[in-house]
Amino acid sequence: MTAPPPEAARLASALRELRTRTNLSMAALAAKTTYSKSSWERYLNGKSLPPREAVQDLCRLAGEPEGHCLALWEIAESAWSGRAANATVPAPPEPEVPPPGPRDRHPTLIALIVTVCAMTIAGVTAGLLLLPDHPAPHPTATATGPRCQGATCDGKDPIAMLCAAAPTTLATHHTTTGAWLELRYSRPCGTAWARMWATRTGDRLEVTAAAHTEAARVPNPRAATSYIYTPMTPTRPGTLVRACFHPARGGDRECFDARVR
Repeated sequence: MTAPPPEAARLASALRELRTRTNLSMAALAAKTTYSKSSWERYLNGKSLPPREAVQDLCRLAGEPEGHCLALWEIAESAWSGRAANATVPAPPEPEVPPPGPRDRHPTLIALIVTVCAMTIAGVTAGLLLLPDHPAPHPTATATGPRCQGATCDGKDPIAMLCAAAPTTLATHHTTTGAWLELRYSRPCGTAWARMWATRTGDRLEVTAAAHTEAARVPNPRAATSYIYTPMTPTRPGTLVRACFHPARGGDRECFDARVR
């Protein structure tokens, strides 16, 4: 049996923590959801990947915004299914062979040569795909690692790019409106971003690093119950990162900053 990927273990650990907060036994957890006791035992022990809906149910029972656990689920699901490793590789082009002329008396030999050429091209293509891209200065992402690095992450979603698996929290701030803010940094991706929760519709969060700013806004009441992430901005150790919160219902802007360590 194939061992579960480490991403699944991180998800299972987060789910066990939520289950502890609910004070529910396995049987009680099964009674409050559509999943059996044995299923929950497998999910919480990391033996199988839970459905997305099971993660949402547990977050709801624990009173936890679902954004963080869903981010872990997305990463675990991608690693478990091997989607990242199954990138589509275009087939090598067929070699062009001129039509046989009247002097071509060995069609079998010609077919053999064509087959050998095709196999050689396929082998060279596969070998090139295993080499680092040139002249890219950064190493390529692994099957379960980040999908971008540095400047290639600029303006992209940290969840979709797998940069939010185990980030460093640079600073946390509690606003006068009750919202919570965090500055986050991913060393493998070389990026920083901010996130907010316990917000209100229309609240806006900006993150600035090296004079480059990205922003996110809470679009609706449902989103206000979860994490809202800004797009990423490239950073490096020593960069000063600043986040500013703009409350939707008026009030002063609140800013805080931290330096990437």
